[in-house]
Amino acid sequence: MSAMDIRFMRLALALGHRNLGRTWPNPSVGAVVVKDGRIVGQGMTETGGRPHAEPQALAMAGEAARGATLYVTLEPCSHHGRTPPCTEAIIASGIARVVTALEDPDPRVAGRGHALLRDAGIAVETGLLREQAARDHVGHVTRVTRGRPSLHLKLARTPDGFAAGAPDQRLRITGPIADGAVHLWRAHADAILVGIGTARADDPSLTVRLPGLSERSPLRIVLDSSLRLQPSTHLVRGARDIPTLVVTTRNAPAHPKRMLASFSVEVISVAAEATGRIDLAAALEALAERGLTRICCEGGPCLADALARADLIDVCTLITGPTALGASGLPAVGPHLDASLSRGHLKPVASRDFGPDRAVTYERSA
Repeated sequence: MSAMDIRFMRLALALGHRNLGRTWPNPSVGAVVVKDGRIVGQGMTETGGRPHAEPQALAMAGEAARGATLYVTLEPCSHHGRTPPCTEAIIASGIARVVTALEDPDPRVAGRGHALLRDAGIAVETGLLREQAARDHVGHVTRVTRGRPSLHLKLARTPDGFAAGAPDQRLRITGPIADGAVHLWRAHADAILVGIGTARADDPSLTVRLPGLSERSPLRIVLDSSLRLQPSTHLVRGARDIPTLVVTTRNAPAHPKRMLASFSVEVISVAAEATGRIDLAAALEALAERGLTRICCEGGPCLADALARADLIDVCTLITGPTALGASGLPAVGPHLDASLSRGHLKPVASRDFGPDRAVTYERSA
């Protein structure tokens, strides 16, 4: 495909990227209509998943769509849901050529959208900027193929490998530039996940605190097997303003459930492991059933290692700060996560400096 094709697909990807975290349970798709080298329409999946990107771009283009090329980041849907299939709108518009980045693995689509367009006489090309599209749509793809949301684990550590010092000693590991990046990840996630240990020790608010993006604060989720989350925490006190969900076990006591509900905290129960801890795979499956596709995990080393042991990490970003602890502390990377990183199950794909902090991102290799 041409340099012009790449240029317009990059625009479509940028459009779709804007609404990541706001469209679940649907993927955030970007679409661009181009005629004679000129953009005549563009759109992205809107908040809540409707309307889809393609009909918005086609509506903007109007009659100019006839004979034009449509660039779209994911195969257009071909099934009837709450709205008609996007393939019908594309065919009716008179589009002559469709370029997509990624085939949709959803069994209701899975190549059928492309086939319907070809059967209607529309030229279809796919796979342009596939790798970038796969990253943006990893939540949708993971939910469809694995039955759970994708999980992006974030961990901060000192150069000598620690996440915390002595008991009750909190560390300020990263600086404001790295912190800003973390808040942007939050804004593009459907939910932020922590364990009860982090919720009790750090009392986080788990909100997006970037100028102009505070309304992008996503659902907050706490894994709490015995319902120890207290009403005095920021998470509970702020639940009426920012949706907050606690995942617990079926044996959890009833009284804390009623207390949390009085603060507008929703509680759901899932299976427990033999140890009494939450079955993490069951928890993520339950979250997928609710429509969640992209989760940013900001729990500590214990939760991170448990997720690695259960093989539930899709992306891991380790941010190393500039100042060593210089003493014994809590290791940031536990044995199971270390094995995933050292054996290539999670392979490095990118590194970036955030001021004095160094971030390395790893992705699931298969």
